[in-house]
Amino acid sequence: MSRKECRVCLTLLHPDRFRSIQQTIEYIVTSFQGHNPGFALRFIRPDPRGRVTDPVGDVVSFIHCFEEKYGRSHPVFYQGTYSQALNDAKRELRYLLVYLHGDDHQDTDEFCRSTLCTEEVITFLNARMLFWACSTSKPEGYRVSQALRENTYPFLAMIMLKDRKMTVVGRLEGLIQPEDLINQLTFIMDANQTYLMSERLEREERNQTQVLRQQQDEAYLASLRADQEKDRKKREEQEQRRQEEEKVRQSALAEERRRQTLEEEKERKSECLPPEPPADDPESVKISFKLPNDTRVERRFLFGQSLTVIYDFLFSLKETPEKFQIVTNFPRRVLPCLPTEEQPNPPTLKEAGLSRSEVLFVQDLTDD
Repeated sequence: MSRKECRVCLTLLHPDRFRSIQQTIEYIVTSFQGHNPGFALRFIRPDPRGRVTDPVGDVVSFIHCFEEKYGRSHPVFYQGTYSQALNDAKRELRYLLVYLHGDDHQDTDEFCRSTLCTEEVITFLNARMLFWACSTSKPEGYRVSQALRENTYPFLAMIMLKDRKMTVVGRLEGLIQPEDLINQLTFIMDANQTYLMSERLEREERNQTQVLRQQQDEAYLASLRADQEKDRKKREEQEQRRQEEEKVRQSALAEERRRQTLEEEKERKSECLPPEPPADDPESVKISFKLPNDTRVERRFLFGQSLTVIYDFLFSLKETPEKFQIVTNFPRRVLPCLPTEEQPNPPTLKEAGLSRSEVLFVQDLTDD
């Protein structure tokens, strides 16, 4: 270290000499300008390669420049970022060969023309690994260079999945002939083949375990859906039975209410009937009713009474059906016992043409 550099270091150790950080920076820049004129420029303006804004564009631009200079006969370049190449190699359990291209290095042209673009190298690389390359003059290549820390060019790094992380397992630096390159890459691959096989077996076991777990989950879900479907059908059947039972119960209640209402109505009609006239009453009519159950009932009425009285009498009997009509024997005709819109007041027995002694038939209309 020069005296001037030492003086700067001592100055940094004794900041009381300066009243601000700005003064310290100005002093450092001024002190080093005479010793190294480029230092001040680098100190003020950082390396533009440090900012990666279009990594894919950097890789594609390098490939185009490479093909313009060395032709299209070359290994298949991975057209993506370094991170994408790492992820693909990890996912596919393949080797990834990284090439960092030093544009200004004296051995770069010879390596590209005499080694990298030879037919045997192209065939070897394309068949066995992914190949990613970029120039260190590009931000993406510079970033990878900072990560891999190469010493010289040409630089190649073999990367693979080892112990569950992407690891550099081989580094090749400096000019190398095609046969030596293939031999050294083969040696690196052979030395690490057990790790790759272990990763493949482990991944296969994980995949099989995952498939088995997935199959078990699917079987469980299928069984669960079947049980849920059984429960649903069981609930539907129970609900259907409950509804049917409720319907029967409601129907029975409705029938009971209807029967009770009918009995009350029969009783009310019976209480409202006029008294039966005596047999010697000249206006009396003796009627014999033949019921649908073949039983006979007799009662006397008056000629002047409405046919409704006859109907109410029959309605009040327990043997009489709920709905019925009264029919004469000969000539057969239905007596208009109930009021209608055309005849709101039914005729009397006399108006209906009944004699002092009649036989009438009660016809059941319940099912009509």
